[in-house]
Amino acid sequence: MTETVSRTDRDADVLLSDGTTAHLRQIRPEDAPAIVAMHSRFSERTRYLRYFSPYPRIPERDLRRFVTVDHRDREALVLTSGGEIFAVGRYERLGTDSPEAEVAFVVEDAHQGRGIGSVLLEHLAAAARQEGITRFVAEVLPSNGTMLRVFADAGYSIARKYEDGVVHLTFPIAPTELSREVQERREHRTEARSIGPLLAPRAVAVYGASASGQGIGAALLAHLRDGGYAGPVLPIHPSAARVAGLPALRSAVDAGLEIDLALVAVPPGAVRAVVADAARAGVRGLVVVSAGFAETGPEGAAAERELLRAARDAGLRLIGPNCLGIANTSSDVRLNATLAPRLPVAGRVGFFSQSGALGVALLDAADRRGLGLSSFVSAGNRADVSGNDLLQYWQDDPATDVILLYLETFGNPRKFARLARRIGRTKPVVAVASAARPAAPDVPGLDPAAVTALFARSGVIRVDTVAEMFDVGMLLAHQPLPAGRRIGVVGNSSALTTLAATAVHVSGLTLAESYPHDVPPAASAHDFADALADAATDERVDALVAVFAPPLPGQHADEDADFASAVASVALAGEKPTVAMFLAGTLPDRIPSYPSVEEAVRALARVVIYADWLRRPPGTVPDLPGIDPLKAKNLIRGYGRKPRDPALPGAEPGDPGPGVPELLAAYGIPVVPSDTVQSAADAVVAAGRHGYPVALKAAGGGLRHRIDLGAVRLDLGSAADVERAYRELSPFGTGVIVQPMVAPGVACVVEMVEDPQFGPIVGFGLGGVAMELVGDRAWRAAPLTDLDAAALVDEPRGAPLLRGFRGAAPVDRAALAELLVRVGRLVDEHPEIRSLSLNPVLARPDGFAVLHGSVQVGDPGERGDPGPRRLRGGA
Repeated sequence: MTETVSRTDRDADVLLSDGTTAHLRQIRPEDAPAIVAMHSRFSERTRYLRYFSPYPRIPERDLRRFVTVDHRDREALVLTSGGEIFAVGRYERLGTDSPEAEVAFVVEDAHQGRGIGSVLLEHLAAAARQEGITRFVAEVLPSNGTMLRVFADAGYSIARKYEDGVVHLTFPIAPTELSREVQERREHRTEARSIGPLLAPRAVAVYGASASGQGIGAALLAHLRDGGYAGPVLPIHPSAARVAGLPALRSAVDAGLEIDLALVAVPPGAVRAVVADAARAGVRGLVVVSAGFAETGPEGAAAERELLRAARDAGLRLIGPNCLGIANTSSDVRLNATLAPRLPVAGRVGFFSQSGALGVALLDAADRRGLGLSSFVSAGNRADVSGNDLLQYWQDDPATDVILLYLETFGNPRKFARLARRIGRTKPVVAVASAARPAAPDVPGLDPAAVTALFARSGVIRVDTVAEMFDVGMLLAHQPLPAGRRIGVVGNSSALTTLAATAVHVSGLTLAESYPHDVPPAASAHDFADALADAATDERVDALVAVFAPPLPGQHADEDADFASAVASVALAGEKPTVAMFLAGTLPDRIPSYPSVEEAVRALARVVIYADWLRRPPGTVPDLPGIDPLKAKNLIRGYGRKPRDPALPGAEPGDPGPGVPELLAAYGIPVVPSDTVQSAADAVVAAGRHGYPVALKAAGGGLRHRIDLGAVRLDLGSAADVERAYRELSPFGTGVIVQPMVAPGVACVVEMVEDPQFGPIVGFGLGGVAMELVGDRAWRAAPLTDLDAAALVDEPRGAPLLRGFRGAAPVDRAALAELLVRVGRLVDEHPEIRSLSLNPVLARPDGFAVLHGSVQVGDPGERGDPGPRRLRGGA
């Protein structure tokens, strides 16, 4: 009899197509009454389309079968809202160990048209793949156009056959490029739709505003009202007749209006009651500014989990708790649902801040800079809504051209990197990650500069401070992107233009030919404008730095000359991006002006790097032969989920063992075979099995490739040679590795580490002690495109050795690039892999040889991306 095994990783909170939430979980025997109740709510048409007959009631025998499944050969997933089941999807394997299963689902009439079928199909396919099922079959009545579209639109390759009045569908369920694209488009739409009503609500309910006008609830209400919000504002109060001059309601239901947003400023213990009341009124989302949750310790964290669970069960999105609030400066909305009494002017910049405590200061700084905002969200503890949700919303928001992110932690780093690569192609994303740092700061080459480069290669402009975030934001919001790296410097002070030229070189930019151009201190405003205009039209110049120091008293004939207008006449023409350091008067807001030339050039350099990235084609993740994700998944499950044994066989110390070579082979990465032995006699036997000549290596402590320490013996051609080499290596202890000799090549290292900002990142560099000492590694976020991999091979400082150095034959760099693509795909598709190392990889003109591989596995945590759509946390 098949054992029943439930998998908690199949439980998830999901977003439906209308932007509301639902909970997906495995069916349980105790769900029988709820299944009967759901069935009773079906229309006759729904019953007929699902069961091909009227099926007015579920017989007891069928009911027991429906709710009792083994979660392997038979799986059933239910969708619930408020604890009520409203949809069921199931698969059933077609025979013992069959690779095929029949799939079907049914949705209660009141919930049809909300994208439920596509969500169930994604999760059922993922569950089936875990159990070795590779194909789904389905039988659908021709009149069931909705269900036929669910299958047709999923991105799978579907075979159709019409027989006996039924449409028979068969399709493989392995993810395809198209199915992933379909899934990401749906994810984008649902997440954007869940945020839209919160930033442009039809009505706002306010919970926790006191009748006395004191406290944060009253402040929220006052800012909402005084900011000119265009819709109804509804104070909810248990006893007061009026609050802040507005009629108070006992419940949001009493308003009789469509309310999209609830602002919550009640004590933590009262929040659950607010959630229930808001849900009854059909509210779409909550902004909880109340503190006293996860930021206070374990008890607060538990209260936060309960709050999130209540919101998700009610179908609500949650911003906060412990947040500053949200805002939308659009003239049609004018929403100031924050604790900040005054918002920056309206503009084209979307601003996300995780910090609630710093939120007011951040908004004030944006206002002082003249940085106009389109919308603002402070997520606080970020129990639900995160920066990723706002990226999805701002991608298509016509009011937003630039996105600024102030991040303290990353929720789903893999998803962030994926979204940034897509959104950065159309809208620049600037991020300051205040607490983010590499997961492994001792990894060669993964220093702060490498992390910044990782951001840049994902289309994100990473900055170090809030001030720099606004510096770059001002430039992006008001100036065109540079066409290249050549910078023209114009100024009326040779000291300042020299500083600017030095800053250009330090920033890695190129000083344009014949620059800097010095205008005499006594030159008129007209002369200064002419010099700037000449630079702006100079074909040798891609961007312009204007520096101006006020003339000394009596130095200029026209003391009232308007030099600010001279700069503005050029900078606002839109020919080329212009930054200024202007020490006299005030420039218009649309001209990015900075207190020092270094800050001006630094901001320009960030934007130049972003423009460079935009000009490079993104490449594609190629379809590679010889990849078996299911085999890899089974190997990882078999070797990796034991807490006491987090390493696949093949991790240090010891030989590769059966696990790592098989895992790598599942992705088309061969490893040269080897054995670890504990005696000279066993070494001779292993050498005979591999075939002479062989190599012997010390097995422990990372010594297997340390020729410099005498831990390796090569080209051993006889049993006597092997016995002698074994004795020479015995002082190193921990056994000896026996491996057949392969053709020599350039030693390289391929590795993957888990980064808190990007998830899995793939590194490549040349091997050897010297290269490890200087940290000669380059990095890219997984998965790697073909262009990513080719650039990664060429980036390390030692890369000339691969192209043929001092007469050596060049290696097959295309083969190395393909190896990197395969590694990137392996670690991207299997988030349980926490680290991986191939060291050494011998690169040769005819390909490469991987001599050793190791893999560490563990809990994938929130890095479960890609995969079926799910909301972070809460499940």
